[in-house]
Amino acid sequence: MTERTGRLRVLHLVGSPTSPQMAELSLLYAADCLAATHDPEHHEVLVAHVSPDGSWRFPADLAPATVAAAPALGLDEALSRLRTEAPDVAVPQMFCFAGMTTYRALLDLLGIPFVGNAPDVMALTAHKARAKAVVAAAGVRVPAGEVLAPAERPTVGLPAVVKPVDADNSSGVTLVREASEWDVALAAAREHGRDVLLEEYVELGREVRCGVLEVDGELVGLPLEEYAVDRDTKPVRDASDKLRRDPTEDGEGSLALVAKTEEHAWIVDPADPLTARVHRAAYAAHRALGCRDYSLFDFRVDAHGEPWFLEAGLYCSYATTSVVAVMAAAAGTPLPDLFRAGLDQALARGAHR
Repeated sequence: MTERTGRLRVLHLVGSPTSPQMAELSLLYAADCLAATHDPEHHEVLVAHVSPDGSWRFPADLAPATVAAAPALGLDEALSRLRTEAPDVAVPQMFCFAGMTTYRALLDLLGIPFVGNAPDVMALTAHKARAKAVVAAAGVRVPAGEVLAPAERPTVGLPAVVKPVDADNSSGVTLVREASEWDVALAAAREHGRDVLLEEYVELGREVRCGVLEVDGELVGLPLEEYAVDRDTKPVRDASDKLRRDPTEDGEGSLALVAKTEEHAWIVDPADPLTARVHRAAYAAHRALGCRDYSLFDFRVDAHGEPWFLEAGLYCSYATTSVVAVMAAAAGTPLPDLFRAGLDQALARGAHR
């Protein structure tokens, strides 16, 4: 057992066991989080990094050279290391499906309380059609749609949005207006997953994201974030609106976050009448899906100002660029305060096991 220092020992679980891009995205957010929440007087930080080959490392920081130099451990050795380190609380920073589910369940198995949503909730919301069904049953508007297996053909009306049922970052998303476009759109979606979700297109409107916090047992809606969409030139957001690769000297390029720039997204004035309508829908979605600590939802707003639930993205990395953190800051809650509140709620859950 590692000698206790009196400080809270916080584990940041980083990387991806399945995807190099998701591992890189995890490092991008987690490094920002470590810098933004640095509090050596109160927190002792432990980093556990999982590589796409499944190996674990425990680097002193997230500099690429430091990560690469840390000894690679198998699962048995990594679990032994985690038991020895005995972290008080964990912050999951993994964005691939396994990271959101299996590795959060591993924290549960080890008895390490963690900030954010439980693995079963993450599994549910990773499948867009299942999440929509649960939210619709709670009375929230969702676009009509269907899920197609590989041999099936569309029956929804046009125009329609085609997307992988379980992929992130708008990968493989296409707006289909003519029947002749189905095959290309379905093929693009199936590059990212077996089954495809088809949704009736909700005419703009607007498109917003809504964050919800749990504060003392009550749900608190955060200021909305609105995205740059246009009926003619940008009717739906696609992968180019989320991530890009900037040139680097080695030619590989570095991952960058497109959606964080002001021309792509901005905070909505809380006095906007849309805010209250979206908050009501978001609270219903949060409760129906069984979320905890925080939640984050995308809504399409039709021409009459009515919000339609699109999907849940239940992540908060506590980085300065993390959407929930940006929204909370706009509401007057600095990132360090938001981070401490998340740790406190996770610790309280652990104390009541």
